[in-house]
Amino acid sequence: MKSKKWLPPIITLVVWFGMFYWQLPALNFHSNDFWVFLVIAAGVGIVINLWSIVEKLLSREDIQGQEKKLKLFKKFLLIPAAFALFYCIGSLLSSPIIRSKAYYELLKVETSNFKEDVKEVDYTQIPILDKDSAERLAEREMGSMVDMVSQYEVSVAYNTQINYQTKPVRVIPLEYGDIIKWLTNRGRGIPAYIRIDMTTQDVELVKLQEGMKYSPAEHFGRKLQRYLRFRYPTAMFRGYNFEIDDNGTPYWICPIEQKTIGLFGGTDIKGIVLVNAVTGEDIYYDVADVPQWIDEVYDAGLLIQQYDYYGTLKNGFLNSILGQRDCLQTTEGYNYIALEDDVWVYTGVTSVTGDESNVGFVLMNQRTKETRYYLISGAKEISAMSSAEGQVQHLGYKATFPLLLNIEGEPTYFLALKDGAGLVKKYAMVNIQKYQIVATGDTVAECEKTYVDLMKGSGIDTISTEKTKTITGSITAIKDIVSDGNTLYYIMLDGKEDLFEVEVKSHLSILQKQIGDPITLEYIEDSERNVYLVLAVK
Repeated sequence: MKSKKWLPPIITLVVWFGMFYWQLPALNFHSNDFWVFLVIAAGVGIVINLWSIVEKLLSREDIQGQEKKLKLFKKFLLIPAAFALFYCIGSLLSSPIIRSKAYYELLKVETSNFKEDVKEVDYTQIPILDKDSAERLAEREMGSMVDMVSQYEVSVAYNTQINYQTKPVRVIPLEYGDIIKWLTNRGRGIPAYIRIDMTTQDVELVKLQEGMKYSPAEHFGRKLQRYLRFRYPTAMFRGYNFEIDDNGTPYWICPIEQKTIGLFGGTDIKGIVLVNAVTGEDIYYDVADVPQWIDEVYDAGLLIQQYDYYGTLKNGFLNSILGQRDCLQTTEGYNYIALEDDVWVYTGVTSVTGDESNVGFVLMNQRTKETRYYLISGAKEISAMSSAEGQVQHLGYKATFPLLLNIEGEPTYFLALKDGAGLVKKYAMVNIQKYQIVATGDTVAECEKTYVDLMKGSGIDTISTEKTKTITGSITAIKDIVSDGNTLYYIMLDGKEDLFEVEVKSHLSILQKQIGDPITLEYIEDSERNVYLVLAVK
C-alpha cells in the first residue's frame, strides 16, 4: 500500500523532468516559456494525482457527498488558472499600452550624414547574392560532394551573413540527413561547413580536421539547446547563430535576452554565450565585451521591432493608434550591408499611414545596436524592385530586396535580378530620390556606367574623384565588336597589357583614332571582367 501511495508523485516527477528535458524552458520568471511550462506542469500533476487527492479528501470526516467533492476539485483546478492569470496581468503591465515611454527609449537613434558614413561603392564589397540564392548555391555544392551528400544535408536554418577577412560571406553548417545517419556518424561529428563569397558567388566546402560535435542537429546531451540549458538554466536564449572566426574555426553565437520593462516587456540583449562547435568549450560575454569578429548579436527582427517602437511611441500609445502624429515605421523588408568591419541591417522608414515613399532609412549595427538615421526621401524598396523588374519584364527576372549603395555621391538601390532557377543574371540600380532613373547591366560595373550616364542626362552632378582614373599613351592595338546592338572598341596602349572598353555611340571621336595615335582616357575598373570602362576620350 505504501508503494502505491508514493507511485503518483514519483510518476509526476518523472513526467515533469521529461517535459523539461524536451521543452528546455529557461527557469526564469521573465520567460514566457517558463510560465507556459508551469501551467502545463500543474495541469499534468493534477491529472496524475487526481485520484490520490480525491481519495485523501474523501477520507476526512468533514467532507461528505458529491457536491463537496466537486468544490474541492475545482479549487485544485485554480492552480493552473492562477498561473495563467498572473501571466496575463504581468503581460499587460509590461506592454506598450502602459509603458510606452520605456519602449520608445529602448533604442537610441542618431541622425547621420549618408555621404560621410557610406563610402562610394567598392565592387569587392558588394554582396550580390541574397539568402535564397546562397542556399541554392550551397545545396548545389553539396550535391557535388559524393562522399558526403548521402550522409549530410545543408542546414539552411542557420544561414548567417558575416564579414570574413573584410569580405561579406555567408556560412552554412551541415546537418545529419536523419536519425540513422546521426547514429552512424555521431562519432566523428559534422565534418564541414559551407562558405559562400557574396561578391564573387564562389562556394567552398570547408572540411574540418575534427568534426563539429555540438549543434542543433545533435541529440541528447550534445544537442546545442540542451547542452546550454543545463549549463545556463536561467538564461533566455534568443536563437543560435553560426559564425566562424578569422581562422575559420566554427562557433555558435548564442545571444541571451533580458526583459527590461516589467515582467515580460522590453526585450533586449544582455550578452552572448560563445560555444566552440567542435569542442563544446563555452564562454559568456557581456554585450559590451563581445569580440570584434562576431557579427550578429542583435538579430534583424529585434532591431526592427525596437525601431518601430521608437518610431510609433514618441507621443504615447494612444497617439500611435488614433492621431498617429509623427509616427514612423520600417518598410516591408530589410537587407544587410558591410560597413566599418561590421554587418548592419538596412531598412527604409515610412509613414504609418501607408505612404508609397520613404521619408528616410536606418542602418542598425548587429553587434553594438548603434542606429543611424538618414533623412533622405524617395522610393520605397518595393517600388524600386518593380521598376527594376519592369526593365527586364521580357525575361521574367525577379529582383532581390535592394541594398543601399553610394554611387557617385547619390544614395542608390542596388538589386540583383534572378531567373526562375534563382541564379543572378543581371544587376540593376535605381536612384532613391529620382526613382525613374533605372539602369541594368550584365555586370556591376556595366550597370554602374549606364546608371551614371542616366544621372548625367537627368542633370545630376556625378563628379567622382575616388574611382575615376586618367591614362595617356599611344594605341598599340584596337579591335571592334558588336554586343547587344552596340559597337564597342577594345584598345591597348603602349607599355600596358590592359584592355580599355569604349562604347562608340558615347565616344564617337574614337572612330578617328588609329594604331600609333596618342590618346588620353578617363576610366574606371570593371574587376569582374578584368577590363577598364572608358568614361571620356581625349
